[in-house]
Amino acid sequence: MEFKDKDVEFKHLIDTIHSYLPKAKCDDVTKAYQLAEEAHKDQRRVSGEPYILHPLAVAQILADMKIDTTTITASLLHDVVEDTSYTLDDLKKMFGKEVAFLVDGVTKLSRLNYRTKEDQQLNSMRKMFLAMAKDVRVVVIKLADRLHNMRTLRYMRSDKQKRIAQETLEIFAPLAHRLGIFNIKWELEDLSFRYLEPDKYYDLVDQMKQKRHVREEIVNEAIDVLKKALDEAHIHCEINGRPKHFYSIYKKMKKDNRDLSQVYDLFAIRVIVDDVKDCYGVLGIVHSLWKPLPYRFKDYIAMPKPNNYQSLHTTVIGTRGQPVEIQIRTWEMHRIAEYGVAAHWRYKEGNQTANKDAFDEKMGWLRNLLEWQDTSNPKEFVNALKLDAFSDEVFVFSPRGDVIDLPQGAIPIDFAYRIHTDVGHRCVGAKINGKIVPLDYKLKNGDIVEIITSKVGKPSLDWLNIVGSSESRSKIRSWFKKENREENIAKGLDALERECKRLGHDWKALNVGGRLGRVAKQMNAGSEDDLVAAVGYGGFAVNTVLIKLLELHKKDLQKQEEKTNSLAALEKLKTKKPVKHNGTGILVKGEPGLLVRLAKCCSPVPGDPIIGFITRGRGVSVHRADCPNVTHGQNDVDRLIDVEWDYDGNERFEVNMEIVAYDRTGIMAEIMATLAEMKISILSVNAKTSDTKNVTIHMGISIKDLAQFEFVATKIRRLKDVYAVERYTGGNQA
Repeated sequence: MEFKDKDVEFKHLIDTIHSYLPKAKCDDVTKAYQLAEEAHKDQRRVSGEPYILHPLAVAQILADMKIDTTTITASLLHDVVEDTSYTLDDLKKMFGKEVAFLVDGVTKLSRLNYRTKEDQQLNSMRKMFLAMAKDVRVVVIKLADRLHNMRTLRYMRSDKQKRIAQETLEIFAPLAHRLGIFNIKWELEDLSFRYLEPDKYYDLVDQMKQKRHVREEIVNEAIDVLKKALDEAHIHCEINGRPKHFYSIYKKMKKDNRDLSQVYDLFAIRVIVDDVKDCYGVLGIVHSLWKPLPYRFKDYIAMPKPNNYQSLHTTVIGTRGQPVEIQIRTWEMHRIAEYGVAAHWRYKEGNQTANKDAFDEKMGWLRNLLEWQDTSNPKEFVNALKLDAFSDEVFVFSPRGDVIDLPQGAIPIDFAYRIHTDVGHRCVGAKINGKIVPLDYKLKNGDIVEIITSKVGKPSLDWLNIVGSSESRSKIRSWFKKENREENIAKGLDALERECKRLGHDWKALNVGGRLGRVAKQMNAGSEDDLVAAVGYGGFAVNTVLIKLLELHKKDLQKQEEKTNSLAALEKLKTKKPVKHNGTGILVKGEPGLLVRLAKCCSPVPGDPIIGFITRGRGVSVHRADCPNVTHGQNDVDRLIDVEWDYDGNERFEVNMEIVAYDRTGIMAEIMATLAEMKISILSVNAKTSDTKNVTIHMGISIKDLAQFEFVATKIRRLKDVYAVERYTGGNQA
């Protein structure tokens, strides 16, 4: 397989930078490339290509967005700290604090490691947005990194392709949209669509190819007619056909249950002019040439989107009776539409304060979101993101004509809280376009909203179920937490005790062992006092809390019974003559005479944290503490028992490892020779090649402890053309 020439790619990068920053000195960019090339020289990607081509590709994506050289320098170094021997201090000394900060930000986003994929995704998103509040370029680099990984996703296993594509579609594409970086957003969506729905993707591609000639004729005819009319009006402009993206077409077809012929904006034209006045001039000429479709005109110049996108959109019946969508914008609007927040950094070269006020305004939504949310709770934070940051917007007017943007599904209460917290708290009614409406009325684009307040007005708990914005929900919760807290706690406790007595239960017996706190956690109510206070002010029904308390009471009684049975089982499992070393190197704490065996599912070795599991009739099975068979068995928690390593160094343990390498002649012989040199016994070998000229080797070896395994893995990783060496547990890397 032939790969790109790294030096040619680097020259192209420098040429691209000089195309928009002709006076830029690229010394740091060159130095970063040379350092990255040296640091990654023995590394290859899964595709087999030299690793340096990846940071070069990421840097090229950013250069195509016309971003500053500091960001490009950091992008070339973004994997150096994580994957090589260079440290952050090294980069700080060589390139300065700013580059080191950006590299550190990207590295931290990559180093996240959590027990479940959900935890990882939630915390990834939270950390990404926190990093973005400090310097958005960290996330811009991460987006470029993800885009290149998506472009080369074909070399991954099918299950990884789908997982990465799903994450890209749910997190990274909406993030690029929110930052206004549409050229990355469209490509991420189309690539994700290709791997998640390959049949539908390729079917749509075929349909588009079949109609391409006709589509180009219709667009070119419309361009010719419009260009002639604008020349006669002396409006200087550039007109071109706008490419449609497969995923956006698919979404429209799916949403409205239409076929391809019924999607209106398949035929699309973009007109770019010099100033705003000409935008509206072009719009008038377009509507005089062709009949506009009703309800298909949008003025994003007067009412920009929160990501600062501006354009006029209109759909007209074109030359052959086909609907044609026309976008009209200035060159500045076009630059922001293509590159979003990244456009700000083009002007940063040599001017640290350029456009700072405008940029701060663009990022205001993010800072507001961080202020509203408790960022220590990833799940709540991510729910807020999906509700506010990743949702579509609705634009409404205040009585004075101010434009307020809210998430789709917002109601007048959301509008009131957006104006001011006190206006929200004292809201008692609302008028929409001069008419009184209920407070749960769903706001529509263009509504004029007037809030009716009262000095004695206060929030209702029902509001939590009907508001459409996380900002409103957060402020309502805050009000209830602060108001009459002590009184609410007393009321709640009294209500729980009375209801408990009425049902024939003893409150003191029911509420032992921190059960009420456990119920609070189950119901996401905060602390025990928060739950009781919520019962006091009506946030939770008394019966709901008592039912959960009774469930815990019954479970605790069952656990006590199971514990008694487990102790009896332990007595039966004891051998007649306890010995310290039983051949497994394991000692059951407090019970040295038990039958012990190592679990095959995770193959623990000395150095691994371990846990014992009391089996039925086969003694104690010892697992790694992170073994899924143990961590997922929540109902059998009482059968777990503490164990510890107690071996004399003479025992040997089987461990499996997975080696991914370039499939060249002699690679297996070199691995075998390395193991033989270290006097490591090989118990089993299985190798499988792929279409990408890679080989995956599963090998069982005999070692004495975890430290020896790490030493062996490090030695093998240093072999030429070895990409990865990991511990392997029957399909899951550990």
